[in-house]
Amino acid sequence: MSSASARRVLPGFGLSLGFTIAYLSLIVLIPMIAVFAKAATFSASEFWNVVTSPRVVASYKLSFGASLLAAAINVVFGFMLAWALVRYSFPGRKLVDALVDLPFALPTAVAGIALTAIYAPNGWIGKYLEPLGIKIAFTPVGVLIALIFIGLPFVVRTVQPVLEDLDVELEEAAATLGAQRWQTFRKVVLPTLTPALLTGFALAFARAVGEYGSVIFIAGNIPMVSEITPLMIITKLEQYDFKGATAIAAVMLVISFIMLLIINALQGASDRRSGREV
Repeated sequence: MSSASARRVLPGFGLSLGFTIAYLSLIVLIPMIAVFAKAATFSASEFWNVVTSPRVVASYKLSFGASLLAAAINVVFGFMLAWALVRYSFPGRKLVDALVDLPFALPTAVAGIALTAIYAPNGWIGKYLEPLGIKIAFTPVGVLIALIFIGLPFVVRTVQPVLEDLDVELEEAAATLGAQRWQTFRKVVLPTLTPALLTGFALAFARAVGEYGSVIFIAGNIPMVSEITPLMIITKLEQYDFKGATAIAAVMLVISFIMLLIINALQGASDRRSGREV
């Protein structure tokens, strides 16, 4: 078979590719270019003053720091939850499996109000923590909890199918060869799951960075303390400072893109290492 005929195995490939590129351009590329084009109307000094103001820098630290920490926590506990759902049978297992998807379906504002009702000083749990000097609502801790809540399903649903396809006989073979449980997990299970865990981490991080609705209620939006970057963008828009909003958005896009590139590079290295080991 000639190379020309091999390229025509998929009928309409050229048309499909053209439609895909046009669709992605309209939905993703053009809006992103518009953000950078609007931000470019600033002079260099004006742009720098806007994106490095103390209040905006504090929001960067909170948004990206809390998002990274929430994604890391979700990797650990999301893996444990996926493992329990795949490897064990227990009463209410199907209900727990369905509840994992609740943050997907729940409106973010409803999630924020619910979390605030629980962790506020007069909330169900907050009223018991307040006398102990532990404050969750209206602090960065509350932001972290909200981001953990909305990011957990991404890790569970990414790891769960890989666990279901993982051959238990490999673990049994390792045990018969004298491997301890930790050795079996580290040498057999973890290399297979690492790409899925990194994918879940990336998805949870990406969702957390841009989260707004579930955070603003429990954050309290205290300047320099619990303001997230999406809120700073909304604040600029409410003040009709469109250039300032796009400048902050451009910085947020660049930082998010760099972090996702790093995560994807780690995932690719893990995939290659797993392939060599197989």
